[in-house]
Amino acid sequence: MSTPSIDSGPHQSITDNLDLLLDALPPRIGDPVRREGDLSELLEVVMDLGRLPTARFLRREIALSKQETTRDDLAYVTARIGDFGRDNRAGIERTLHRISAMVNRKGETIGLTCRVGRAVSGTIRIIEDLIKSGKSVLLLGRPGVGKTTMLREVARVLADQFEKRVIVVDTSNEIAGDGDIPHPGIGRARRMQVATPALQHEVMIEAVENHMPEVIIIDEIGRELETLAARTIAERGVQLIATAHGNTLDNLILNPTLADLIGGIQTVTLGDDEARRRGTQKSILERKAPPTFDSVVEIQSWVQVAVHADVARTVDALLRGGPAPPELRSLDVRGGLQVTEVPSPVQRPQGVIALDRESPRESRPKVRVFPFGVNLGRAQQVVRSSMLPIEIVSDAKGADAVMTTKAHYRNRPQAIRDAEAGAVPVYVLRKNTGAQIEQCLVTIAQSKAPGKPVGLALKEAANAIDGLLSGEDETVALMPQASYVRRLQHQMAERQNVASRSSGREPFRRVRLFRT
Repeated sequence: MSTPSIDSGPHQSITDNLDLLLDALPPRIGDPVRREGDLSELLEVVMDLGRLPTARFLRREIALSKQETTRDDLAYVTARIGDFGRDNRAGIERTLHRISAMVNRKGETIGLTCRVGRAVSGTIRIIEDLIKSGKSVLLLGRPGVGKTTMLREVARVLADQFEKRVIVVDTSNEIAGDGDIPHPGIGRARRMQVATPALQHEVMIEAVENHMPEVIIIDEIGRELETLAARTIAERGVQLIATAHGNTLDNLILNPTLADLIGGIQTVTLGDDEARRRGTQKSILERKAPPTFDSVVEIQSWVQVAVHADVARTVDALLRGGPAPPELRSLDVRGGLQVTEVPSPVQRPQGVIALDRESPRESRPKVRVFPFGVNLGRAQQVVRSSMLPIEIVSDAKGADAVMTTKAHYRNRPQAIRDAEAGAVPVYVLRKNTGAQIEQCLVTIAQSKAPGKPVGLALKEAANAIDGLLSGEDETVALMPQASYVRRLQHQMAERQNVASRSSGREPFRRVRLFRT
């Protein structure tokens, strides 16, 4: 059975060589897959020793046999595929299928994940203008959304249609398939294989120094050495098209390892005159350097993306508190490109720190908090990491609450007097520490929202942790809480070296604590 071309949507076709993967499976496992109707949604076949083999489709999962997987079944597959590398991955020559092994402590294979690889043409129409421009583009998105598939099509289009010198740095043979001959899905692009993921940065540099590429394509930048290599390549004038761990641009800003891809973030202390001129606190966040990538594309599906065409401008706007909405692009049923400008928030007060960029789908109102004399960087970090429904503002006039220190409150400055005169609640910290700021912000958030007081939830967690550390309890189940409250409880447990995990279903999901 061969499925060389399957219609996948507007002006797209899929090539998957699925018959070659099914031929590598034992007949009692491969034949039931063949009898399924629409195999274009087949994702992978899973074979674990002593368990029933299963096939996972896009929207369902089925058992392929009533008999458990045996060692002979696993040996049948491994004898018909390529050799496993140090990353426990193998493939089928000149296909994009990936077979990943699970091994025991003796190195024996006890499980296989046989993932279907597909070359999909037509996937880059939605960002073709960015690719043609010569800009370096970073693709983000959840696992399985199609980042690698889009990279493969980018390589083919740039090499074949635009006649660029394209080098694919292919870690684990994800992009161009197994074997020494690359899959036709990358067209005339050349492929450099990477022996182990830890060496990806070295191959990236070698590609530039030895082969004079105009374009380098990289899948999954995830280590600091790789971010440094990417910057080196960009500074030599080579176009970079890559993917990275993370779903949105915000994820990169908050990731210390990958933040350099978008310029890096640093805390800067301003002088008194400059802070007054800008109308900000003295400690602010700024971009450290030019971004490695000119544009960032957040892939939501094959037919819908969010585009940040100018990363430098977007990051600067986010750090300064201004709006930085992405451009939403989608393909209609006829393949026509639809572009939508996301409207900026209409009532955002001046000075809002917008690192937690509002999604157009998000409707939860946010509490505007003015930190007076409080460490601004720590307040911003708490809001970002805890996903609190809060916006940090730099003007008391637009605030729903003011947060200040005991020393500032005693001096009764004009900002505090104005807030109290306007009936704006003022929260006073005992100390200007991260823990105090965190507890204060969650208290403010809960005071403006329905539900159980956050302060009580954190106190409950603190008491439970004390009981575990003193030996009184082995495990404690806390009361059900909202997701961002549970996140804070997990953080409290981690700081005290107490194990924790969430269990249950919303709205009854709760944190359980365990003595380690």
